[in-house]
Amino acid sequence: MNIAWKEMKKNKGRFLILGSIVFLVSLLTFIISGLANGLSQDNAALIKDLPNGHFYMTKEADETYNLSRINSGTQKKILDKHQTAAAFSIQMGFLNEPDDKQRSVAFVTSTESKWFQHVKKGEVVLDRSMEEDGIKIGDTLTNNQYDGKFIVKGFVDHSKYSHAPVAYINMEDYQEIYRTNQMQLIFIPGDSKQDTGLQAFSKDQFLNTIPSYKAEQMSLNMIIWFLVVISGMLFAIFFYMMNVQKIGLYGILKAIGVKTSALFQMMWTQMVLITIIALGLSITLSQLFNLAAPEGMPFHLTKETTVQLSIVFLVIGFMGATLSGVQIKKIEPLQAIQQGEG
Repeated sequence: MNIAWKEMKKNKGRFLILGSIVFLVSLLTFIISGLANGLSQDNAALIKDLPNGHFYMTKEADETYNLSRINSGTQKKILDKHQTAAAFSIQMGFLNEPDDKQRSVAFVTSTESKWFQHVKKGEVVLDRSMEEDGIKIGDTLTNNQYDGKFIVKGFVDHSKYSHAPVAYINMEDYQEIYRTNQMQLIFIPGDSKQDTGLQAFSKDQFLNTIPSYKAEQMSLNMIIWFLVVISGMLFAIFFYMMNVQKIGLYGILKAIGVKTSALFQMMWTQMVLITIIALGLSITLSQLFNLAAPEGMPFHLTKETTVQLSIVFLVIGFMGATLSGVQIKKIEPLQAIQQGEG
């Protein structure tokens, strides 16, 4: 520890450059991770906020929920057997304000269940974001495929689907708009998969059947892991170059009895100190950004994600530093001293 710290003070310029790069890479990783989580919530909060359970759709739908049509007999049988289950449907659509301004929404209707909002015929409950856009309780909204009018009865928090606010409507109104009396999905809470005769999906599996969700998250997660790999490569290259320059020193240390494990520990100590300092600064700035981000920006960086990424950075840094230090084990004291003098 003492030797590692003395070397860092002696070569503070080099270590400062490495620490700065690790800081910038980790900060960018935290920011992108926050955007990925925020976009995930904005895209599918309706599904993500449900408890753990399984979603069921017809096999003929080929994993496309809006092609699923569950017949009423199958639905009744499942709901009678599982008291906490709910059948529901989701369809994208529009609501018109009195001034003819059109709002894109995700219409949701369901059987009676505590997992979903329930409204009377001619009423609608909206996501809170629409209240922020100026819509108030008691306002009257219309739809081009609906003969009547919707009266806004309330708002709910964090209810988004496909980046659109959710509009909960009565089942009869949904049937009139979309000309169907069959539900698309059945949700049964619980960890165990039930034998229903339908195709079952866990929450994560169902989220990946949503095309926009899967493509969006895959792209952002690829960037995150690419940045993590870059940080590991930085440590490997940096310590490799440092070790090449210190071959003579390592030869002398080995000649006076310093073990190879002690040299590795010195390198690991330097890696840990650099990473912890860089992560401390990047976590502080990313959390400040989390608090100061504009209200409309889908940014959500949780403590769990921050801790997980920090552990990953430490592990990758350890691997990179260790990989670069393999040459230390091969150093022969006499040859190293002669090479260092040459």
